[in-house]
Amino acid sequence: MRNVALFSLLVSALPLCAQAKSPVVVELYTAQGCASCGQANAYVGKLAEKPGVLALTFSVDYWDYLGWEDTFAKPAFGERQKAYVARLNLREPYTPQVVIDGRAQVGGLQDDKIDKLVSDAAHAGKRGPDMAFIGQRRVDVGSGVLPRGGAEVWLVRYDPREQDVAVRKGDNKGQTVPHRNVVVEIKRLGAWRGRPTAYRMPAASAEGLATAVIVQSPHGGRVLAAAQKD
Repeated sequence: MRNVALFSLLVSALPLCAQAKSPVVVELYTAQGCASCGQANAYVGKLAEKPGVLALTFSVDYWDYLGWEDTFAKPAFGERQKAYVARLNLREPYTPQVVIDGRAQVGGLQDDKIDKLVSDAAHAGKRGPDMAFIGQRRVDVGSGVLPRGGAEVWLVRYDPREQDVAVRKGDNKGQTVPHRNVVVEIKRLGAWRGRPTAYRMPAASAEGLATAVIVQSPHGGRVLAAAQKD
């Protein structure tokens, strides 16, 4: 009982030690073999510098057949995009695509629409749980209203550096494709059932990676809350 009481006390203090406001999660689905993705990559890179925005670059591999294998792509990233395709009633995945807070999507070259969706999401805010990182290997998620269908907690590791990839084959041969906040790994930490819960985070696979945790409805659902580790 003493441990339960201590945990409840810790979670009750989450608003004081967690981020004051959950950032807007902007997911870019892109590929180095996509001829129109360079512009979208550069724009999302600028969004990544804005306060209150968590911009994540997910590289997909379904354009590899054009002659250049994407150096950052992993099958899990394409599967995540496919979940959004089904949830948002799209015909098929495409690049560049931007998904905002799991609620809306737009073509990655439509800067004005992206800006409006990000602004709308920021003003709408989120009513999800507060979160706090405890050391390097734990994140605490507080209480909140559980949406129908439940929710999941996802760990995202990404490289915050700006990276330029010189493409030597395929449609983008001779072009340099910029990248920012390239996702390296994504892992489901477990279910969230509306109650205060602590989740163990595995060690990062490489040095220099940044950490984000996202609480989200399953199968490409809306983002309830997000937090970045300093």
